[in-house]
Parts: sequence; structure tokens; C-alpha cells
Amino acid sequence: MDRKQRLLSRLDAIGQSLKASGQALALLGLGSVGTETDRIDAYSDLDFFAIVQAGTKQRFLDNLDWLSAPNPIAYAFPNTVDGYKALYEDGIFCEFAVFEPQELTSIPFANGRIVWKTEGFDETITTPPPRQHHEHSVDWLLGEALTNLYVGLGRFHRGEKLSATFFIQNYAVGRIVDLAKQFETARPFYADQFGGERRFEVRYPDTAKHLPSFMQGYDRNIESARALLSFLEQHFTVNAAIREAILTLCESH
Repeated sequence: MDRKQRLLSRLDAIGQSLKASGQALALLGLGSVGTETDRIDAYSDLDFFAIVQAGTKQRFLDNLDWLSAPNPIAYAFPNTVDGYKALYEDGIFCEFAVFEPQELTSIPFANGRIVWKTEGFDETITTPPPRQHHEHSVDWLLGEALTNLYVGLGRFHRGEKLSATFFIQNYAVGRIVDLAKQFETARPFYADQFGGERRFEVRYPDTAKHLPSFMQGYDRNIESARALLSFLEQHFTVNAAIREAILTLCESH
């Protein structure tokens, strides 16, 4: 059985386990085991919501017998108040949350696939609520990228190399990810509304070619900052004062 079959079969088995509990209402597959099964590969895992009867949520969180019924669990920990990350003994990894029906109207989630449901279950509650998404302006993203470089370089010179690495090679790069659509048309490949870095190499291949120069490692923050600044200058008009301040910090190394 290949990875795709194993994952989908395991999810089906979890659905049957929920059914057997007599207190569950539905199982909603998300991500690659939801509406995007075509992208399942050897590194995919199980993401899902278990939707249970009002008043029973804590039972499903306190006792994972319903999860372990298909296969023993090797490791699990509660990563949120609503759910767990868990690893089965056979190597299948899962991340899930347990919700009662009324909770789904107030949490953000992507479209999913109903794997199992009780008769009469109201499927409309599995439609995500409208997302209140504020999109930052290009000027804001550019400003954040530049000031992250400046602050990061200051941290570097203070001897805070770890903090510098976060500011330069994480936060500033994150703003490049957000800005990518300004200078490259995204390839239509499973965009993730919660994480722009997901599948970035496929969706923005030209920009992704520059990532190695943007993220050169803990001991190359100056070089990474220079590469990031150069890239931003190629695509935007960079304020002369902040540019000079960043270059001064680069050159004083």
C-alpha cells in the first residue's frame, strides 16, 4: 500500500472509530487529506477536525482511545487547548483538533472534505466562516523588510547573533515572501491562506532562486542582509536614508 492509500485508509479508520464512540458527529479531513489529495506525497500527514456532540469535547481530548483504535500511538502531546499532534507506531503523523458544532463558526480554517458523518449532520457548518483578512500595503511590507534588516544588523553588532539571524533571515525574508506577487506571477499550485511560505518554491520559482543568498546561515548575517537589500532595490524604490544606514552597518563589520 502506498503512502496515499495508507493515509486515506487511516483517516477512514479514524472515522469509523469516531462512529463507534456514539458521541461523534463528523470527521473533516484538511489539507492534503482534505480537498487536495492530489498533492499527497511520502512526507504528508493527517490533518483533521473531529466534530463531536455538544458537551463531549473534553472526553475526546482526555482519552485518545478513539485515535489509537486503528493503530497504537507512539507519541502524542496537546499542542493546543483543542487538539494534539501525534505519531502512530507505524510512522503516520497527525495533527488534529476536536470541536463541538457551535465552535466552528468562530475559528479560521480552510475548506475540508467530510470523511465520515452521522445521518442528518448539518454539513453547512463545515464551510469556513468568512475570513477577516487584512492585507498589508506594499509600502508597509517594504518598510518592515528594510527596518528588520536595520534592527537585525544592530543586534549583530551588539553580539546578539541569534536575534540578528531571526530579524534578517526570518522576519525580513518573510516580508519578501509576502511581496513576491508584486514581481512574479504565482504558479497555480495549492496556495495556503495561512502560510505564504508553503510550496513557495513551486509557486514562485524565480524568487525562490534567491533564497540561498537571503538565508546564508548563522555566521553570514551581513552577507544575507546585503543580498536582501540588493534584491529589494532591484524591485522597489528604497529610501536613501534607510539604505545608507543599512549599508553602514554592513560595512562596519
